[in-house]
Amino acid sequence: MRTALVTGAGRGIGRGVALGLARAGYAVALVGRTRAYLDAVADEIGGSVCVAAADLVDGTAVLDAVARVEEELGGIGLLVNNAGVIERAEVPFAEDDVEDAWRVVETNVRGPMLVTHAVLPGMLARGEGRVLNLNSGAGHRAMTVYTGYAVSKGALARFTTQLDAQYRDRGIRVLDLAPGQVETAMTGSMPMHDGRTQWTPVEAVAELVRAFGDGELDALSGRFVRAGTDTVESLLAAAPRILATDARTLRLSAFGDDDPVA
Repeated sequence: MRTALVTGAGRGIGRGVALGLARAGYAVALVGRTRAYLDAVADEIGGSVCVAAADLVDGTAVLDAVARVEEELGGIGLLVNNAGVIERAEVPFAEDDVEDAWRVVETNVRGPMLVTHAVLPGMLARGEGRVLNLNSGAGHRAMTVYTGYAVSKGALARFTTQLDAQYRDRGIRVLDLAPGQVETAMTGSMPMHDGRTQWTPVEAVAELVRAFGDGELDALSGRFVRAGTDTVESLLAAAPRILATDARTLRLSAFGDDDPVA
């Protein structure tokens, strides 16, 4: 089913992914908080597109939005959990505003959980579906700043592995995709990117999303890929080694075969 729901589709990476999927022939649903941004992207697409404005941390609003999308598109084949935020200050945890850090965790974790929970029943009823979570290197690599963001992406990575473990045998495929450094309003506000001249093209992100939606990366379900370094071709070539070593997935490293917690 070449239908997709993209959250946070009004700007930045979400907009780029939505446009890329539409160009690839997908009927696309644009979901996010600000209707005006979504309508502008819908105008750019111009074809098979629907818009549903919703606060993605509001469970009732999410259920209503997903119901409207499913009715209009006839079902959702691909869910792209893209919407996300970062702390307002680039500081270590002791200097951070915990309420602001929690805002980030809630948006980046509760949002994808609510949307996925609303979409999954339809996918399971059809016996197939794909869920792509926009993740980050912060999900598996410690950072000296942005604690809430790192915590949220680590939790999202575990959510990906949970969905894969629970629903792989029922036709659901799940992927973590880190977009690299795409030039957006969010990345532009981060001091760590001051002076950056090399950015990941959003088209590279959209192509990996498209390939996953089309089933080309199904073998990597439950795992992590990164735009800007991974391509569809490189991932297909590396897939046998990734699977043989059970790589690109969240786990605790063992000190040896006799490690009792491995």
